[in-house]
Amino acid sequence: MPPNLRLIIIFFFFFFVLASRARAIGVNWGTMASHPLPPPKVVELLKSNDINKVKLFDADPLVLQALSGSNLGVTIGIPNAMLRSLNSSKKAAESWVHDNVTRYISNGGSGVRIEYVAVGDEPFLQSYGEQFKPFVIGAAINIQTALVRANLDSKVKVVVPCSFDAFLSESNLPSKGHFRAELNKTMIQLLTFLDKHSSPFFVTISPFLSLQQNKNISLDFTLFKETAKAHNDSHRTYKNSFDLSYDTLVAALSTVGFSKMDIVVSQIGWPTDGAANANSSIAETFLKGFMKHLHSKMGTPLRPHNPPVETYIFSLLDEDQRSIATGNFERHWGLFTFDGQAKYHVDFGQGLKTLVNAQNVEYLSSKWCVVNNNIDLSNATASALQACNNADCTALSPGGSCSNISWPGNISYAFNSFYQQHDQSADSCDFGGLGLITTVDPSVAILVSFPKLM
Repeated sequence: MPPNLRLIIIFFFFFFVLASRARAIGVNWGTMASHPLPPPKVVELLKSNDINKVKLFDADPLVLQALSGSNLGVTIGIPNAMLRSLNSSKKAAESWVHDNVTRYISNGGSGVRIEYVAVGDEPFLQSYGEQFKPFVIGAAINIQTALVRANLDSKVKVVVPCSFDAFLSESNLPSKGHFRAELNKTMIQLLTFLDKHSSPFFVTISPFLSLQQNKNISLDFTLFKETAKAHNDSHRTYKNSFDLSYDTLVAALSTVGFSKMDIVVSQIGWPTDGAANANSSIAETFLKGFMKHLHSKMGTPLRPHNPPVETYIFSLLDEDQRSIATGNFERHWGLFTFDGQAKYHVDFGQGLKTLVNAQNVEYLSSKWCVVNNNIDLSNATASALQACNNADCTALSPGGSCSNISWPGNISYAFNSFYQQHDQSADSCDFGGLGLITTVDPSVAILVSFPKLM
C-alpha cells in the first residue's frame, strides 16, 4: 500500500473514532417524584427523542422491566446506603448482581442492554465526609468479582460517579488541579481499579454551581458566549466554564499518574427554577452552547480533539422530592417537567431540532386547593409553612418563577402543592378550615402556573 494512502486511511480512522465519541450523549433518569411518569411512558419519551443512553440512580424493577427490549444503553446505580453491606460481603454483592444485572441483562434482542454499574451516587461529595468513602473501593471490587463469576464482566463495566467537588484548583488555574487531599489515597485506589478493568472515570461537571460559588466566573463565560472574557492559564486560553472545570480534572488525574484515563461526564445540566439564573431561557442557552461545543469535537486545551467518551445530561425529568439541601433548584433540573412536557428545545445532534413531549399523560381531576378569603387568615402563613414542609414550594423561593406572588396568593400556592401531592384528598385541603377546593384554575387570576399532578 502506498505510504500516502496509508496516512489517509489512518487519518479518516481517527477522525471517525473522535466523531463517534463526541456523539455519545445520554440523560440521567431520576425517580424521586411524588407522581412519577410511568416507566413505559418514560422509555417511550426517550425513544421518541432519539436518546439512546440512560443513567439510573438505582435498579428499580419497574424501570428495568420497561427498558427491556428497548436497546437503550443503561447504567444502573447502587445507592450510597448499600455501599457498607456490599463492601463487607461478597455474598451480598453476588446477590445484588444476580437480582439486578443477570436477571435483566439482554441476550440477543430481549432484556436490558446494561453497560455500567455505578457504585454509589457521588459518594465522595464533601458534605458527606467519611459517611460512604471507606466502603466505595471494597464495594466496587466485590461487584466486579460478582460480575466475573456471573460471566458478565466483558459486557458490564463497574464505575464510581464522582462529585464536582472531588477535585479543585485554589488558584482557579486548571493546570494546578488536584483531588481533595483527604481523597488522594482513595482516588489512586479507584483509578488503579478502573484502569485495570478498562473502565472510565465518571464525574459530575457543574457549571451552574461553579457560577454560584466562584465570583471570578461570569454568566456569559458559563453560557459559552463568544463575548465572554477569556481565562488564561500560561499559554492556554479558556473560553468557557466547562473547559475550565474539565481540564482541572484532567490535571488532577495527571497529578496522580492517570493522564490518559477516559472521562465520562456523568452529570451536567442547568436548573430552570428555584434560584437566580435558574430559568428555562438560560438553561436552553447553556445546553445549546454545550451541545455545539461537544459536536465541534474541539475538546479542551489539555485534551484537544478528545471530548468526553460519553456525556449524560442531568436530568430528564423534574423531581419534586429531591433533597434541597444544596438549594431549591435541585428539584428543577429536568429537560422536561415531571409529566414529560419539554421546557425548551435543544438538539442533541440526532437531527431533532425540537423535543417531543410525552403523549397521552393522565392527570388528576381539574381541582385546586386555595385559601378561603372569607375567613380570618391570621394563622394562614403558619399553615402554609407547614404545607411547604411536606410539599414542593421551591418555585416560591427568592429567584424562583413564583417568587413575585404576593400574599395571600403564595398561601394558596402552598396549600395547592400539598393538596396535589396528596392526590387531591379532601382532608389535604383542610388546614384548619383555611383551605377551599375549587374547580376554577387559580393560575388565571394570579398569572402563574399552579401545579396539577398526574
